[in-house]
Amino acid sequence: MLIGLGLAAAAAHAQQGKGPVEVYTCIDKLGRRLTSDRPIAECIDREQRVLDHTGTERRRIGPTLTEHERAALEQRRRAEAQERARVAEERRRERALVTRYPDEASHQAEREQALAQVSEVTAVARQRISELAAEKKRLDVELEFYDGDLSKAPAKLQRQYADNELGVREQQRFIALQEQERERVQQRFDAELALLRRLWAAQRAAAERWAPPGASSAN
Repeated sequence: MLIGLGLAAAAAHAQQGKGPVEVYTCIDKLGRRLTSDRPIAECIDREQRVLDHTGTERRRIGPTLTEHERAALEQRRRAEAQERARVAEERRRERALVTRYPDEASHQAEREQALAQVSEVTAVARQRISELAAEKKRLDVELEFYDGDLSKAPAKLQRQYADNELGVREQQRFIALQEQERERVQQRFDAELALLRRLWAAQRAAAERWAPPGASSAN
């Protein structure tokens, strides 16, 4: 009845040449249906329907939010925007990955190249350890003049022994780091390959879906 009265008033207002009039309607927290020619204060916390003088809904206006609610809404919108940006960046990386590796052979070739680089620097370290081992043998021969007792050897010889041991430890530590790098390379390429296989399958499915009828059989 209230809506009817409101619409009747709006229609009369429009007939008087004062232009279209909007009617706001809502159900307040007590369950009452309210109408007005302006936003309804009692429904500030809930949605309001906006009708024209014919009773046709023109739009809806959301609840007026408190400062805390506005902050929560803004935080949610920022989180949603960040998620959209993350998804967009992920899609961009996927496109770049498929462009870089059109097939499994190209991906495997780059894996082998990356592993070969690790092997090369590891080989240099192992060669340096061999050189240090040969140097230690020479130092051991010299130490025989002092009954094999390093504490009796000159400071120079003692320093050469210390440098040799330090060099071996450094190279061993470097080799251990390269082994860790090899494992990281393998894990990275394994993860990429798992993703690429899904992307390649999606590409093939899309190509088949958009292929002209009979194209596959013609091939």
